[in-house]
Amino acid sequence: MRINVFVALLASGLAGCMVGPDYVRPTVESPTAWRIDYPMAADVANTRWWEQFGDPVLNDLVDGALRENLDVRIAAARVDQFIGALTATRSQLYPQVGYGAEASRTRASRVGQPPLPPGADPYFSLYEASLGASWQLDLFGRVRRLSEAAQAQVYASEQAQRGVVLSLVTSVATSYISLRALDRQLEIAQATARNFGATARLFHLRFKAGIVARTEVMQIDSQYQQALAAIPAFEQAIAAQENLISILLGRNPGPIVRGKAIDQLVAPLIPADLPSTLLQRRPDILQAEQNLVAANANVGATRALYYPSVSITGLLGSVSTAFSSVFTGPASAGLVAAGVSGPIFTAGGIAGQVGSAEAQYQQALLAYQQTVLGAFRETNDALTGSQKKIEEVAMQSKRVDALREFARLSRLRFDKGVAAYLDVLVAENELFAAELAGVRLLADRYAQLVNVYQAMGGGWVDLAAAMAPTAQSLTTAQTQ
Repeated sequence: MRINVFVALLASGLAGCMVGPDYVRPTVESPTAWRIDYPMAADVANTRWWEQFGDPVLNDLVDGALRENLDVRIAAARVDQFIGALTATRSQLYPQVGYGAEASRTRASRVGQPPLPPGADPYFSLYEASLGASWQLDLFGRVRRLSEAAQAQVYASEQAQRGVVLSLVTSVATSYISLRALDRQLEIAQATARNFGATARLFHLRFKAGIVARTEVMQIDSQYQQALAAIPAFEQAIAAQENLISILLGRNPGPIVRGKAIDQLVAPLIPADLPSTLLQRRPDILQAEQNLVAANANVGATRALYYPSVSITGLLGSVSTAFSSVFTGPASAGLVAAGVSGPIFTAGGIAGQVGSAEAQYQQALLAYQQTVLGAFRETNDALTGSQKKIEEVAMQSKRVDALREFARLSRLRFDKGVAAYLDVLVAENELFAAELAGVRLLADRYAQLVNVYQAMGGGWVDLAAAMAPTAQSLTTAQTQ
């Protein structure tokens, strides 16, 4: 009774004691403004921005990827893994109750110590049943610190899942844009090849009639073959892009349905907000911070190893040599005990664990700071890139118009016999290359807009994550 009273008083006096530092968010210096300033718009960062492209096919692809992508399913299952670890860690805060039962048949030695008396039966049976409980008091907060770390790991895994969703949506959008760009480039190559082919056939007829020299025919053939050679390259790239999108959709490689042409897509609005909000919106930053929280809690958990551990054990059971009397009063047995244990000399064992935990905290702190800096850089790059790509697309469009007029006038001069076909050849080759480059730049412009949403994060990630399956829903679906 005295031991129990002492333990109760000790537990009540130290119940609120936790060893180790409490977590404080590190101070991060945010940029005062982005290098590219945009006017404040609607909170488009919290909307399903991919729908702003105005292509229902793209919307369906994103929805399908969120439902079926395997990386999203893996991330969802990983969240449940850490939830299970948290539950197991928290269980150490409460008494552990168990039971046991045993039946044995024993033969005693007649010449043992003490020897059996003459005529005694050397065989006897023994039946035992018990109900036990043990409780290790968390006086110095080691288990609570471990629970804090486990909870942070749950939050970190949830942010990792949001990061997978963010990456998936942006990957589907950019891959689809690239696919439509390749489709348009293939159309340009096929149309150019048809145009060059018709010219080549005409020059072959002129050569047979002795009107033009063979050198001009070879020039035209070279131009025609150049356009033809571009076609299989684009076809291969299209097939590879379709296979990539298929994998993102969680299915075998195959063809992908098409929607609007790339020049029919609508550029989404640019999200505008304060730089500091990145700290609350980007999954990678939130994940890095939760890893820092877990590392900080582990420092406290390892420091608690220096302090004594107090445990209470209880046992209630029955022991009898006859099964018929194992549950009767005379067979009952019990035990109540309290114990205290702690380190005296560990040859640096605990100090090494503390030093390792503190080093891991420093790593997590530096990783958090590096993640924040990387987020600011990516956002500035994306905003700058989106603005400059608009300017570049506009300039390239004017160049294509100029080259198209140049090609028209060159052919007109050739038809009137005042210029050689070499001028037409140069103009049409430059126009072909400029049209392909214009499509690439348009795709890059849309991709930069996607990069802005990826860099800024935002509420849209939560909207997309709500469309993805959770680990519990996956388990339910598999059992049905």
